Amino acid sequence: MLIVGGGIAGMALAIQSAKLGIRAEIIEADPHWRVAGAGISITGPTYRALKRLGLLDDVRAAGYFIDKGALICAADGTTLIELPMQPLEPGLPTAGGILRPELHRIMAARVRELGIPVRLGVTAKSITILEDAVEVGLSNGEVVGHPIVIGADGAFSQTRAQIFPDAPVPSYTGQFCWRLLADRPEVIDRPHFYVGANVTCGVMPVSQSQMYLWLLETSADRRRLDDDRLAPELSAMLTPFGGTAMDAVRAAIRAGTQIIARPLDALLLPRPWHKGRVLLIGDACHATTPHLASGAGIAIEDAMVLADILAGGGTPEDMFDRFEGRRWERCRLVVEESVAIGNLQQAGGHPDELNRRMAHAQAALAIDI
Repeated sequence: MLIVGGGIAGMALAIQSAKLGIRAEIIEADPHWRVAGAGISITGPTYRALKRLGLLDDVRAAGYFIDKGALICAADGTTLIELPMQPLEPGLPTAGGILRPELHRIMAARVRELGIPVRLGVTAKSITILEDAVEVGLSNGEVVGHPIVIGADGAFSQTRAQIFPDAPVPSYTGQFCWRLLADRPEVIDRPHFYVGANVTCGVMPVSQSQMYLWLLETSADRRRLDDDRLAPELSAMLTPFGGTAMDAVRAAIRAGTQIIARPLDALLLPRPWHKGRVLLIGDACHATTPHLASGAGIAIEDAMVLADILAGGGTPEDMFDRFEGRRWERCRLVVEESVAIGNLQQAGGHPDELNRRMAHAQAALAIDI
């Protein structure tokens, strides 16, 4: 099996497949196999998926895990309510965070430990689906054949563009997400969410010493943000917010501070997600916004389900149909509910409606795959 893309979905599939005796090879466009980003929030279902993958202990050691509820705060930092959170399994964290590069490092190290071949700086320039194989023309000039090909190459997947040239692409949802790493005050020992007039933000611990800020900004235009404007714009948006965490974030903002600001895009590719012997997984077919903190989780779940199905055998068409049947409703819920929550935020929706939608989605995701 050839896996196109060495991100979370692709690495998870390679790892789980190796555990089940299925041979896989990864090609990854980035010659340095890097990942951009600040922190990533981890929910109970994602911790459960990481446990099944065999990476829970490594993730807990490198990140920050929580066994208590999150806090909802007013703009000035005053706690309004504590959201109770229960572990999905004994010993499983309720939530937590980790630096995105750390998660990537952990997964890449496991791929290497398992001896899974990884070709870096290589892309699939052409994909030809034959009756009994897939012929892939690589960017280095090689032509390779594999029984099946899995496109795990992200939201703007070139695999998707090749097998479904008329497929939709991710569309802008009307919000920008700003992210920043800062020193973690000792009192910030759990997620804090802050409700402002025009923006919503929060902090999540990602290690013993750091936390990351996320801020959702409504913007009608998918505008370009110049690097020299990031610090002053973020500082201005944080003006209404107070409290220990926000004071620490403000102290971290200065000229040259690494601030990530990206438009939020989403895509739910209609079924089928496969054509012949080629299947899409992860963001390539269901790219979501961060409102439910579940993008990484459902990507890992995709890998777990697909590896299980592949181990059971069958024709590619049959196996891929079964995969989509098991994954469609869960992935649809994450994408559609995340976008709906973002739309409510932009419209100034009542907090009770936002909480209702989040609780509904979280209850559904608590059910094991």
